[in-house]
Amino acid sequence: MVDTSAIKEHMEVIGADGVHVGTVDHLDGDRIKLTKKDSGAGFEGGSHEGHHHYISTGLIADVEGDKVRLSANANVAVTFEEEA
Repeated sequence: MVDTSAIKEHMEVIGADGVHVGTVDHLDGDRIKLTKKDSGAGFEGGSHEGHHHYISTGLIADVEGDKVRLSANANVAVTFEEEA
């Protein structure tokens, strides 16, 4: 189990493959709220941009320095994002 208290605002969220998924806005219960700025980054130009997305803390593999590493590759992790 990952210590979610180590997750802080502005940390980068990356997939297991090291690819950028988003940036932490804050922890909201058992989910990471991503910033609007790059939330939905896997869907540029689509209707998924410009609003917050959430990622379940269940997808977190590790917190490494200033990065939150997910257990899934970025292209898979974005399919699990929830919209605000």
